[in-house]
Amino acid sequence: MKKCFLIFFIWIINYTSFAQQKLNPQHKAIAYQGRIKKDKAIAELYWSATSVKLNFKGSAISATFQDETGNNYYNIIIDGDSSYIFRPEKVKKTYILVQNLKPGKHQIEVFKRTEWTRGKTLFYGFDIPKNAKVLPVDKPKTRKMEFYGNSITAGYAVEDFSGNDSPDSTFTNAYLSYAHLTAKHFNAQYHSICRSGIGIMISWFPLIMPQMYDRLDPNDASSKWDFKQYTPDVVIVNLFQNDSWLVKKTNTEGFKATFGTQPPTEDFIIKSYQNFLTSIRNKYPKAKLVCILGNMDITREGSPWPAYVKKAVAGLKDEKIYTHFIPYKNSGGHPSIKEQQDLANSLIEFLAGKMNW
Repeated sequence: MKKCFLIFFIWIINYTSFAQQKLNPQHKAIAYQGRIKKDKAIAELYWSATSVKLNFKGSAISATFQDETGNNYYNIIIDGDSSYIFRPEKVKKTYILVQNLKPGKHQIEVFKRTEWTRGKTLFYGFDIPKNAKVLPVDKPKTRKMEFYGNSITAGYAVEDFSGNDSPDSTFTNAYLSYAHLTAKHFNAQYHSICRSGIGIMISWFPLIMPQMYDRLDPNDASSKWDFKQYTPDVVIVNLFQNDSWLVKKTNTEGFKATFGTQPPTEDFIIKSYQNFLTSIRNKYPKAKLVCILGNMDITREGSPWPAYVKKAVAGLKDEKIYTHFIPYKNSGGHPSIKEQQDLANSLIEFLAGKMNW
């Protein structure tokens, strides 16, 4: 895919100058990926890798957005080939996403690069010229995946080529995460439920995955996702990296609030992992679960964490739960583009032998 890493400044449309066909967020031709709250007026985009897609026949397309913080970034993908980076503003505006297209069929995809911690984006719908034609959605992909993870899954700092591992949201890109790469390889739908810094027992903030995994709006503990809306064939769990660091930080407030004065025992760690897997299994009785670690230092030689995960899985006695550990990348910071691809390649090879895909 051709990429343009400079942010494209999109023109704001003057709607008094020409007629448009307006497509509200619930229009049957609009396809969504991810956990998205929507009604006829607004679709709320929170999670990494959520996307909005439309097939149409015409020369241009526009859309209306309002971002909560102005710190979210999206890939605008045209015909699955070329893309640029789009940053919606905090005020409600309509933007020309692409124009001067050649005659014929086209597809626009708006893909969320950034994490939900950057705030939500309100999507008010698409607009196409009066002489353009809306085309049916693509046939739904039959394969379905779901990922639960941390910054590795989010694609944190994957485009920070300076090596500084910057937290700036411009460098995060879920499109280059192993999760997207793996789903794309298998031509699968996927949901990415992730947050940088999150763990199963303890996080760098007062929220853990067992509290977050079942939310629609990740900012709202009372906002629950309807798991009947999407049933994956396989669930990938890539967690414990943050736990592995934080259980050693005995003087932090987070440690004291979670564990008191003593680090968790091996039994406690194993049981915590089992409890989370059981929660997932209860939601998806027929899905295969793959528990992975890597490719940061949790799989470094001598790490006890792969053994914890193996014991946790063995103790559940569930033939549809597997483990797969990706070797330590042996470099600083978060995975680079190449290291995300290495992780994806390892997972793809493993899944190919388990999923009959």
